[in-house]
Amino acid sequence: MLTALGLFAALVAANRPEGATAPVVKRIAAEEARQGVAADRGHVYAVDNNRIGKYRKSDGKRVAQWTGDPALFPHLNSCAMAGGELVCAASNYPAVPQASSAEFFDPKTMRHTRSHAFGIAEGSLTVLDWRGGFWWAVFAQYDGKGGEPGKDNRYTQLVKLDAQFRPLARWTFPAEVLKRMAPRSASGASWSRDGMLAVSGHDLPEIYLLSLPEAGTALRLERIVPVATEGQAIDWDPQGEGLMWSISRADRSLVLSDIR
Repeated sequence: MLTALGLFAALVAANRPEGATAPVVKRIAAEEARQGVAADRGHVYAVDNNRIGKYRKSDGKRVAQWTGDPALFPHLNSCAMAGGELVCAASNYPAVPQASSAEFFDPKTMRHTRSHAFGIAEGSLTVLDWRGGFWWAVFAQYDGKGGEPGKDNRYTQLVKLDAQFRPLARWTFPAEVLKRMAPRSASGASWSRDGMLAVSGHDLPEIYLLSLPEAGTALRLERIVPVATEGQAIDWDPQGEGLMWSISRADRSLVLSDIR
């Protein structure tokens, strides 16, 4: 059954011209909206380098905030809900060699509960999502700042890992998507319920909808959706089909759009 918000979004989507910017359904002011956003059924979480603000969807009020030691948490990249926990991809960006970790939080208390250290891996961890009994990680590379010497954003990979974070498979990103994201890389990604991977870059107001290939190693680009926000980490809203949360750094807000 559609919620009132989902029904409104569906009506808007049905009347949107092809190629038009995805309509904004809701905005919430959030001072921590610098790196990304995560969502559960009742709240959205604004992500900064070492801060996370918890905001109530219904009225936009901040109800809790976590702040970490910058020496331990120099750069949170994105967060997502997984198994009742808020899990965040963290790195030492823009330092090299690139080192990354997964940081876990209790979303009820906003207490940091545990950490998994990837150490010096195959890139900078920008995304960690859970789907189908597996972790899905994006290890990003960059052209220049924050990138490993001798590599550019073409070395960015989607990595499938088991529950103990052991790598099982890897995919590269489509050349068109990498060209549009350059000199940066994938800042956010989130799996939809129907198996579509939504990916965002660092600067451009667009979402890339990708799928796993039938064969080979390159993800398949299905569609590019123009949006009203300028990149960074994203998350599907669990309460409505096609509803996507993103952030606007310019006005420090969390933005819900219908990207169907």
